[in-house]
Amino acid sequence: MTDIKSIEETLKDDKLVIGEHEFTSRFILGSGKYSMKLIESAIKYADAQIITLALRRTNTKDNENILDYIPEGITLLPNTSGARNAEEAVRIARLAREVGCGDFVKIEIMRDSKYLLPDNEETVKATEILAKEGFVVMPYMYPDLNIARDLVDAGAACVMPLASPIGSNKGLATKDFIQILIDEIELPIIVDAGIGSPSQACEAMEMGAAAVMANTALATAGNLPVMADAFKRAIIAGREAYLSGLGRVLTRGASPSDTLTGFLRD
Repeated sequence: MTDIKSIEETLKDDKLVIGEHEFTSRFILGSGKYSMKLIESAIKYADAQIITLALRRTNTKDNENILDYIPEGITLLPNTSGARNAEEAVRIARLAREVGCGDFVKIEIMRDSKYLLPDNEETVKATEILAKEGFVVMPYMYPDLNIARDLVDAGAACVMPLASPIGSNKGLATKDFIQILIDEIELPIIVDAGIGSPSQACEAMEMGAAAVMANTALATAGNLPVMADAFKRAIIAGREAYLSGLGRVLTRGASPSDTLTGFLRD
């Protein structure tokens, strides 16, 4: 029987490793769509250690800078939102590093403005260039095993497949394909885009995802801090369930909790 102390020790040592960096939180927070004044609160209640930001938001107004609302010690994850090809993504990543956002970068390349689906081929190109320049590259991609393998070879620090279209809150529409990546790719698989509720985040973690990123689900919630806390707890619960080893699922019939030896009328 596993005692409580050993469980606590197991969870304490269970780190999210991206490149050579370790994190205790497995919740990556997006910073778009909601008031900058709520960012610090969201980080606090989500217990997030990584937060994304678009380069264009670092100084959108003369008297309001997103960096002023992010607490010290938080790892910034600039994204290349707006890039239509690898060349543009690389330029945005370099600019982000120059303005002090660090070496982490989330590659987002989209030519399609209606469905906002990532261009996987251009993402591989940008990943290879930026990894060689020392960036910790976290590529956003449509879940495809061959592309994921190409991203590994290109030097990605993780793979970030979409669960469903960005901002849709539809949940794990690509669940089966994400599971293939979890099973076959050794890098951390971070489920990104479309996660709309804590239960969906929990399910992704139960599958074996290394982390979950969410933005719209919080930004559109009635009470952002409460929703941030709910996501935090759901992600922890899902991770614990995965580490414990989920019970079997019967394909048909039922299985009694205790062996049936007869009924009262017998």
